[in-house]
Amino acid sequence: MTNSNESIPVLVTGGTGFVASHCIAQLLQKGYTVKATVRSLKRSEEVINMIQTAGISSLEKLQLVEADLTNDTNWAAAVKDCRYVLHVASPIHLQLPKHEDEMIRPAVDGTLRVLKAARDAGVQRVVMTSNFGAVGYSHKDPGQLITEASWTDPDQKGLSAYNKSKVLAELAAWDFMKREGGNMELSVINPVGIFGPSFSAKLSSGFELLKNIMDGTMKAIPKLELAIVDVRDLADLHIRAMENPAAAGQRFLALSQGTLSLPQIAQLIKNNMPELAATISSKTIPDIMVRIAALFNAKARALAPMLGINRNASNEKAKTMLGWQPRSKEEAVLAAAKSIIKYGTVKTVQR
Repeated sequence: MTNSNESIPVLVTGGTGFVASHCIAQLLQKGYTVKATVRSLKRSEEVINMIQTAGISSLEKLQLVEADLTNDTNWAAAVKDCRYVLHVASPIHLQLPKHEDEMIRPAVDGTLRVLKAARDAGVQRVVMTSNFGAVGYSHKDPGQLITEASWTDPDQKGLSAYNKSKVLAELAAWDFMKREGGNMELSVINPVGIFGPSFSAKLSSGFELLKNIMDGTMKAIPKLELAIVDVRDLADLHIRAMENPAAAGQRFLALSQGTLSLPQIAQLIKNNMPELAATISSKTIPDIMVRIAALFNAKARALAPMLGINRNASNEKAKTMLGWQPRSKEEAVLAAAKSIIKYGTVKTVQR
């Protein structure tokens, strides 16, 4: 444990979340004092259980604060005395909202609410979790390497409400920093599909996809390509961006090298978890059929905008500037699959 970090408080927003739980655990392991926001203190036990599952036995340096991105209550108290803020909280849904503003407004307004509170409290740096959706969804040419200089056009036809919310929230954050940020610094992390081990049975959107493959719900598998990052490496990258002076004012794409298609993921799980082989479909479904199904099926409608996206992206900036070394995409997928089995979300076939 790094004793020099003991007097440095860090706020992590969205404490019950998949990514936030790993950030909290790693910060505590490094000796930081951690505050974490939860929408209700009734969910305190949920956070405590996840952190204990992560192997943290002493929770004396963890404080939970009730704060919601949709209103100002308690944000001043949450950021008080903190040197850093990891703004991780954001809604993720496989099902589409009835109106895109249901997802966009909380993302944009919540981000500005956190940034204003942090600035007013004298926070040194905020590290914000954005998304690949803010970077790569306007770049359809697979020969074009996507870097942190790339941006998604928020007015692009067919862009999902989730990805639109992420690009608009990030644009709002950079605009705020330019106009009103004062001496505060901002770094942004743009992760791709997030897998890896979970500390609870609660499923993120990526886990929901895996579960549908593993339990046979997905009768035919779309040829969807995914870029992947392990949640452990994503949390590590947040902390590196928080600690490294060079990260101020920078964005960092978070991904392992290369991509995996959903059929490749299905085969990977079959090869490594043979007890599931009989359940996992070997059939694939053409993109056009997914788009047709999207006309009347909510899950297909959520997947359709992800088809045909160029995911040829670079992680060189994080590696060279911050010394980041991510795990393989295969390790991340298998760790997630094992968590799904561990928590009984998918039953294995006993032979």
